Amino acid sequence: MKTLKSLFIISLIVISSKVDSQNIQPTLKEALLNVVVMNPDGKTRKNETIIFEGVKSKKKYEGITNKDGKFSFLIPKGETYKIRYKVFTDAEDYSTMEIPETDDLLTTNLTIKIEMMQTYVLNNVLFDTGKSSLTKESYKGMDELVDLMKRKNTLVIEISGHTDNVGSKALNLKLSQDRANTVMNYLISKGIEQNRVSAKGYGDTQPVSPNESEYGRQKNRRTEVKIISE
Repeated sequence: MKTLKSLFIISLIVISSKVDSQNIQPTLKEALLNVVVMNPDGKTRKNETIIFEGVKSKKKYEGITNKDGKFSFLIPKGETYKIRYKVFTDAEDYSTMEIPETDDLLTTNLTIKIEMMQTYVLNNVLFDTGKSSLTKESYKGMDELVDLMKRKNTLVIEISGHTDNVGSKALNLKLSQDRANTVMNYLISKGIEQNRVSAKGYGDTQPVSPNESEYGRQKNRRTEVKIISE
């Protein structure tokens, strides 16, 4: 399984100017940040979440793209920001940008181009050992997944369950199916339409790491989301 960083192709285009045609206006202390998110082919992406975190201030600023793949907000000048792209339950740093300290009224236009893979791991959705019950810590990630599915209301996914190779293949297959069902049923219980989510257990048939070490087995015990259609 590739890491989250490898899910995206990013292109950042930063242009500073003193002219702005938006309803939001830059101030002496804050720049106007205009963001557009698109596929590599130029098609804009709606309902995508981008997070900016100040390296010094640690303050976070979050925007969600509209139907045109855009959002705008004011952001303090004189700071370098980590840029994160939120996908399902994960958000990982993949680039930075600087908003310079200047006496000018500043507008910064940022274009983010991404190419999303079809499958990734729900890293913060975990189960009790040997069971299909979610750990208490998993519900935050599950609720984030629910929120995203509601926001992206055309998204269709498969929940894929995987195990290591400890124990019998039959039991591993059943456990992986039960765990996938648990995630699917939680989504449905929170209002996600049943025809938008399915569940399939693969047991130990699709390892992503050798099972010879505990580290490898831990990597293989995972729940994935496979995007069927957007």
